[in-house]
Amino acid sequence: MSKLSLDRILQSQGFGTRKYCRSLIDDGEVSIAGVVHDNYKETIATDGLVLTIFEEEWAYREHLYIALYKPANFECSRKPSHHPGVLTLLPEQFSWRELQPVGRLDHDTTGMLLMSDDGPFIHAQSSPKRHVPKIYQATTAEPVTPELIEQLKSGVQLHDEPAPLAAQHCVQRGEHQLEIVLEQGKYHQVKRMLAAAGNHCSALHRSAIGGLTLDALALEEGEWCYLTPEQLALLVPSA
Repeated sequence: MSKLSLDRILQSQGFGTRKYCRSLIDDGEVSIAGVVHDNYKETIATDGLVLTIFEEEWAYREHLYIALYKPANFECSRKPSHHPGVLTLLPEQFSWRELQPVGRLDHDTTGMLLMSDDGPFIHAQSSPKRHVPKIYQATTAEPVTPELIEQLKSGVQLHDEPAPLAAQHCVQRGEHQLEIVLEQGKYHQVKRMLAAAGNHCSALHRSAIGGLTLDALALEEGEWCYLTPEQLALLVPSA
């Protein structure tokens, strides 16, 4: 069981600098199980720890694993340039913890976005070697045809790729809508594949990553949730 000084616990949870965290403790703003703890040197067991700070409860988490229903016109960057960043949709403490997107969605793409402060997790989820399928719902400018579906499934050549890229699965969902499943995660891949196949993507939504679906999370646009161990396990491709 891990034990840390109270000021280090607050700092690790994103409540600011060590100096600021100590001032919160000194001022009696931190309580545990209804008891105020005002000694920043006190060591506390982190297992199952729930802090109350400014009358709001925060469960101790060694790492953050977040799913966000990303709205349109938000950038997946810690330093956005033209639109608000997705971090503005989350508690300020998460920014202090270096939370970052796992991969990216274009500013105009909506849907599931994973975020974490766990470097190995981010690397593993972003690695093309993991072959994690991602499901997208694409709206096309021109009608979807059987020929378009077949092209996307058999592979289309992008100008900066050494070999054609193919959808793992692709099915028509409407006159101007299709569902496409990709594993590679290349830059603007869905949009570029549709363009290479002679159509154009006018809207894009990511509905699932691995076995984790946005519908199962029951989030509205702009909402987020912590991921449980069971939900994290769904991100691992089945053998």
